Amino acid sequence: MKNSDTGDPDSENGQIADSLDEEMTHLAQRIAAEIMAAGPSGWQSMTAVFALTVAEETIDVVFTAGDRSTQVDPSESVLASVRRLRELSAWLEYGPWWRLLMWSSDARAPEIGYDYGDEPFPDSQLFAPEVYRADLAEYPRDRLPVWLAAYVGHGDRQTRSPRSAVAAVRADRAAGVRPVPLVYQLPDLPAMWARWAVLSAAFVAVGSQLGPRILPSLGWFEGSRRAGSTLYVLPGGRAVLTGGIWDPPELDAVYNGDAPMPSFYDGAPDWVADSVLNPRAATGMLSFCYWWQQGQWYRGDSPSVEQCDSAIPGVWTADTVVEIVTGLLPDASDSRVRAAADVLVSAAQAGVVTRTTVTDVFGDADGFDIDAALHQFSIAGVTAREGQREMSAQEAVDRVRTYILDQGLDTTGYPLAELTAERVEVGWMVYVPVPRGEIAIGRAIFYVADDGVVEHSTSSIAPSVYVTGFEQRYRRRLGSLI
Repeated sequence: MKNSDTGDPDSENGQIADSLDEEMTHLAQRIAAEIMAAGPSGWQSMTAVFALTVAEETIDVVFTAGDRSTQVDPSESVLASVRRLRELSAWLEYGPWWRLLMWSSDARAPEIGYDYGDEPFPDSQLFAPEVYRADLAEYPRDRLPVWLAAYVGHGDRQTRSPRSAVAAVRADRAAGVRPVPLVYQLPDLPAMWARWAVLSAAFVAVGSQLGPRILPSLGWFEGSRRAGSTLYVLPGGRAVLTGGIWDPPELDAVYNGDAPMPSFYDGAPDWVADSVLNPRAATGMLSFCYWWQQGQWYRGDSPSVEQCDSAIPGVWTADTVVEIVTGLLPDASDSRVRAAADVLVSAAQAGVVTRTTVTDVFGDADGFDIDAALHQFSIAGVTAREGQREMSAQEAVDRVRTYILDQGLDTTGYPLAELTAERVEVGWMVYVPVPRGEIAIGRAIFYVADDGVVEHSTSSIAPSVYVTGFEQRYRRRLGSLI
């Protein structure tokens, strides 16, 4: 938005000033004076917005007095002057303005501003794309704000219907197009989803309108800098993370230059389609697309995550989440609060959040909405089931002993009296240790989840590898989305 000079008119007889700027200032001041004179008696503030193009226009003039607002229709002479003012502005370096803004309080000299679309227009003052295209045909411009350029010229180039997605997959296979793995740029999906839930619950608990949110199968986030993203979680361990940053240079080059639209969906599976894309795709403002399949994040022709991190909530590490959560609290420096927040993140990642886990962070004071926070965790599927608890080591050993006997497994060289339990994520690893000085290959190892399910494995599969699937199967049994 560009501000005009709001000084007094040059002369009483209203002579047009020698320069264009002076003429525009004089005309704008006259418009403002006529509007203010038409206000109701005793008005305290006035705001006037004129949105104009060659094809359509909308006007909104409002006066306030106390707690009452009164809308006033400007006279035809005011409208004619506003149109003339825009015609004059077409000779300026910036071209004709899109909106003329005027405001005043306590009948003081008005403030006047010309809006060139640096920020998106309110929906009530946003015309259809063809209206702006008609205006651009009359008043061509070298460059438009990226959002407006996308609005009038995206041509559905970022949408991806199911039919076009299937066709694109076939074309990618024929051309040998493969997606690019995102290595160490994003957390694994289970950790990301759990951390997103923690942040959502924290902002809800403190009553903030900001911050991410969890909806059924959906993580949603809109930042304060017009950047945001959505995380759609799909059955079968799949997910789609898409969104956009404000004024991305790649899209500026597309809409204000001759650059091709980035191929965001190169190598994407056919389930990466419109229904799981951020709404920005429909307006041509999508600037990244990442998807999770078979335990890995991938991208097509999207920028690195570092270039888009302002559009994604702070889920990067558990410590990042803890810092954000404690930063919302008045006693953020209290080591006990930080420790409780750390436990909350761990509990969410393990899928065992309870009311106690939450109240340990926020307390039971009326100032925090614990029920709303728990609702976010519940929707995310990371709360402990009613009655769910961590199994003890002895229970795990007893279950494995029963399992071995019931299955009739050979226990030669595997004395059940020596069964040992070691805690792993969501359960226990139970085995008979190898005697000192001996080496055993393919020795039996059993995994017992906290819900009592026993899984039979061997030492040929590293526990660090096996535990990943063990945890995923446990969550699936509990109805987790991840």
